Amino acid sequence: MRKRLGRHRWAVFLAVIGPGLIAANADNDAGGITTCSLVGARFGYSLLWVLFLITISLAVTQEMGARMGAVTGKGFGGLIREKFGARWATFPITAMLIANLGTTNAEFAGIAASLGIFGLSKYISVPVAAVVVYLLIAKFDYRRVQKVLLISSSLYLAYVVSGVLAHPDWLHAFRSMVRPTISFRSDYLLMFVALIGTTITPWGQFFIQSYIVDKRLTAEDLAYTKSDVYVGAFFTELISFFIIVACAATIFVAGGQIGDAADAAKALQPLAGPFASTLFALGLLNASLLGAAVLPLTSAYATCETFGWEAGIDKTPKEAPIFFGLLTFFIVASALFILIPGLPLLTIIVLSQVLNGVLLPIILIFVLKVTNDSSFMGKHTNSRTFNVIAVLTIAGLILMTILLLASPVIKNLI
Repeated sequence: MRKRLGRHRWAVFLAVIGPGLIAANADNDAGGITTCSLVGARFGYSLLWVLFLITISLAVTQEMGARMGAVTGKGFGGLIREKFGARWATFPITAMLIANLGTTNAEFAGIAASLGIFGLSKYISVPVAAVVVYLLIAKFDYRRVQKVLLISSSLYLAYVVSGVLAHPDWLHAFRSMVRPTISFRSDYLLMFVALIGTTITPWGQFFIQSYIVDKRLTAEDLAYTKSDVYVGAFFTELISFFIIVACAATIFVAGGQIGDAADAAKALQPLAGPFASTLFALGLLNASLLGAAVLPLTSAYATCETFGWEAGIDKTPKEAPIFFGLLTFFIVASALFILIPGLPLLTIIVLSQVLNGVLLPIILIFVLKVTNDSSFMGKHTNSRTFNVIAVLTIAGLILMTILLLASPVIKNLI
């Protein structure tokens, strides 16, 4: 009897799993990998302790989004419009679309950089990637898309292998996790903010809730949905840990310098071997493709849900013309932008993370308002602990964003 019950629970969990894992891992996109690479190469293991805080905040904020979707059966944009009116809803949606377009540009920049390592011109790699991404999300049904995205998420394990092959000082790394090294140097603070902003993203809040709704999960699935979210948050930061460790153990120790994640992949070859370098480059390509699929989806879902337009990858372009129009615009516009000759790819990637960091506190305030409203959430409103963590995250991000914008060292990074 116990075996049957255990099998039933696992079957339900496997049926529910997906949104949390995909949403969290999509944060390790081109911007995330570039940021983690820079952190490891420039500061060694000293910022690893920040990952512990990020894991908690990511798990809490993503759980709120998943819970809103499961309990209300509505997307985040629709709930904002319902609670605050169309005028208030337009503001966060517009801000999100601007930030998402910048981040989608960063994803195609990551595709160009990763395949450039293997000698492939961006004038070939970017158009081909754009077509592949569009066909993936526009031509396949929901179940196939989810399978592809889940398989893509598993490929992040390449960074675990790269980290191990780099032969890091594990004792030093784990000590850095529990013994915070705090510095008020402007470049240290900048990377501190970037590390948070590239992981807990505004689009992630919209995406996970829309995904939960599209998968038709309900309040009865909350226990399994939460497990999915927590596993996703842990796995995301595990990958970030190994990216930082790989660069800290090689590039930082050797006193090298990198400009982006592609440089990190190249630098790993003489220091950790060609296999580690190739895996790092393939991981960047995988992450960029995943982000290039998720960002247009998020933008289309959030906009259509907010204004009551038809949306869903299970629908046809005739049934949801604006939804598919937005998908097409984000993919085509971003791909064409990256094809501009002489474009500074690192500038695009870093600025997209800055936009995310500036926008996120605004989005999280709306998240808190809705998740504490019993008329929407019933008995599933936030606990005091979740509210405290969310408020501290918002306050910390606002403070760090101010420091980021005021920091003169940002000129050296971008």
